[in-house]
Amino acid sequence: MRTTTAILLLLILLMVLLRACVDGYRPVIIVHGIFDGPKQFQTLALFINETHPGTEVTVVDLYKHMSSLKPLWKQVQNFHRAIEPIMEKARDGVHLLCFSQGGLICRALLSTTPNHNIHNFIALSSPLAGQYGDTDYLQQVFPGCVKDMIFLVCYNRVGQRVSICQYWNDPHHRPSYLKNNKFLPVLNGDTPHDKIKSWRENFLHIKKLVLIGGPDDGVITPWQSSHFGFYNSKERVVEMRNQEFYRNDTFGLKTLSARGDLSLCLCSGVKHMHWHSNFTVFTNCIEKWLT
Repeated sequence: MRTTTAILLLLILLMVLLRACVDGYRPVIIVHGIFDGPKQFQTLALFINETHPGTEVTVVDLYKHMSSLKPLWKQVQNFHRAIEPIMEKARDGVHLLCFSQGGLICRALLSTTPNHNIHNFIALSSPLAGQYGDTDYLQQVFPGCVKDMIFLVCYNRVGQRVSICQYWNDPHHRPSYLKNNKFLPVLNGDTPHDKIKSWRENFLHIKKLVLIGGPDDGVITPWQSSHFGFYNSKERVVEMRNQEFYRNDTFGLKTLSARGDLSLCLCSGVKHMHWHSNFTVFTNCIEKWLT
């Protein structure tokens, strides 16, 4: 009888410990990129559940495929509505894992949401400092156009209704970019506005910022944009720490780095559409941040 009781107590203890372990994993919210949808992230969700069993993984089912071209501030507003209930239920916070254009949406969510409980923000191959390059994606949106001429399309009221135009950062037409782009220079604090201070405070609520990218991406141009680097007027890449928004700490990037809460992960040999299905990328750059 005593042996049976001891075994039952042991089983109960193991169940409690297992539940505590499972409950220890914060929910993960995944935001897809341009022309993507939840289907493309099934493998990534599988990776998470195989390594961290019981994790609640949500791939937000909004602005799929061609609708991903809609204006980014509108997307930010509706993505916020979708993830707010998940955040409210998560006592210990959530993780944001955002791919490509989704990384910009998540950055804007962080900055514009007071008192959020987003723990770690992982930006997976995202054009965080902008995009400037002739790629297949660009040709899908503007067939026959070359990068040198896209500013004529993007830097006006009509062009700013297309998502890619809102992070198109032409280094040869910076005054026009700062004046007419209504998303990225505002988000980076390159264009002054009355919410810079509060947005910076909101952004700094996160515990870790993880930036993932690599030289063989083939879409993010320059690829260093995924690490907040970008071209100067001579199309030479200026790395993150020499960017004006970093030196001036306009949205908190320098502060995060000084806190030791900025992690850069570089992976070679990974094409843009393979980041979220590459297990090596997951184990080397993502897994440890999802506890």
